[in-house]
Amino acid sequence: MEWNAQKIKVGLLRALLRLMPLILMSTLTLVTFWLVKKNEPSEKSAIERARLHEPDYTIVNGALSALNELGKTKYRVLGNKVTHYDDDASIDIQTPRMRLFPPEKSPVTVKSDTGHLDGDLTILDLMGNAEIFRPPQVASAAEPARPRMLARSSYFKVLINDDVIETDKPITLEQGMSVIHSTDGGTFNNVEQSMVLSGQVRGRIERVQQGTQQ
Repeated sequence: MEWNAQKIKVGLLRALLRLMPLILMSTLTLVTFWLVKKNEPSEKSAIERARLHEPDYTIVNGALSALNELGKTKYRVLGNKVTHYDDDASIDIQTPRMRLFPPEKSPVTVKSDTGHLDGDLTILDLMGNAEIFRPPQVASAAEPARPRMLARSSYFKVLINDDVIETDKPITLEQGMSVIHSTDGGTFNNVEQSMVLSGQVRGRIERVQQGTQQ
């Protein structure tokens, strides 16, 4: 019996040795597959792979204009560098300058260091040294004379379709010789060309003599 047991052990050892190359190859294959899967980048959806937030074109000294229902210019946006993104159709603008042309009123200019226009062309965010400027307006049959107006803040949001410019940042408003400061920003209505300030408001208000402009 001992001889038979010894013979069985030798047979098993020989069979194991014959199978060793196959075992090693299988182990190597499994390890390789595991390493490949571990180092694969995370899978993205088809839309994510096709649309990345990367610029598809850039324009130096670019301009964008829109017309009103009468075919006249409603607003014009200028920028030293205009960068368009394909994924959301948004636009980044260096040193943006926007001119608003309300009917029968002085055009209003808005500018800043940088700007971002959303893909629907409805919201223009203006960041850094943002300003709203309206030149003096002479009296007309429908409108009284208005002094120059300058509003300054670190940020303005232009709601293009609403003809409104707003900010929740501190703002300094100059109108004629008057200077007013607001802690919580304000809202400029481009149709009425009026500014409503929010928060704590302080400053100096000077009367404008009738028939004069500042």
